[in-house]
This record gives sequence, structure tokens and C-alpha cells, in this order.
Amino acid sequence: MAIIRQSLDDIRAAKRGRPPLQQATDEAIANAISADPDMAPEVTLDQIIAPKNLRRRLNMTQEQFAEAIGIPVATLRNWEQGRNSIDPAGKSLLILLARDPETALATLAAARAA
Repeated sequence: MAIIRQSLDDIRAAKRGRPPLQQATDEAIANAISADPDMAPEVTLDQIIAPKNLRRRLNMTQEQFAEAIGIPVATLRNWEQGRNSIDPAGKSLLILLARDPETALATLAAARAA
């Protein structure tokens, strides 16, 4: 990289020729964020493994999803409606389902069939 030497007067003269900075509006910032895939909003693990979100992503009814993961439908409903918190084992199962649903569902079905 070349080193360019400038006097203080040259630097001040260059600054005078620049247009003033414009303050970005909230709308302009939102548009820039939505246009840039690297600036996507943060998604938490809890949002990814939320039973309702996961079930909808798999296009399953509550009955189908509950049967597939081996829990009562009432438990699933309570999880989805926030009446009961998900125990650590249930969270682990939902994480596996979120990461690789086909393999997790096939493994659970094979375990029940055995």
C-alpha cells in the first residue's frame, strides 16, 4: 500500500469540498437491514425450538406431532400455550428435531416399532 503524504492545509481543503453527512432515518435503516442478509434479525434458540413453530415448519397437526415425538397431545398443547415449561429432556428432543427433523422423526418411529 502506498503512503500518501499531505499537508494539514490539503486535508482541510479536501474536507471543505465534501457534502455534509446526512442523518439516516429509521425507515432508511430498516430498509438497509432488510436488504442485507447479513443483518437479519437475531433468532434465539427458544424461537427455533418453540413447539408451535417447529410443528408448523414440519406441516404437522398437534396430534401428528405429539404422536411423532411420543408425548400426549395435552402436553404439547400446554407447551404451545405456555401453561407448562418444557423440561430439559423435551428441549433436547426439540433441538434434535430442529436440526435434522427427518432423521430424528425416523429414529423415533424406528424406536417405537422395535
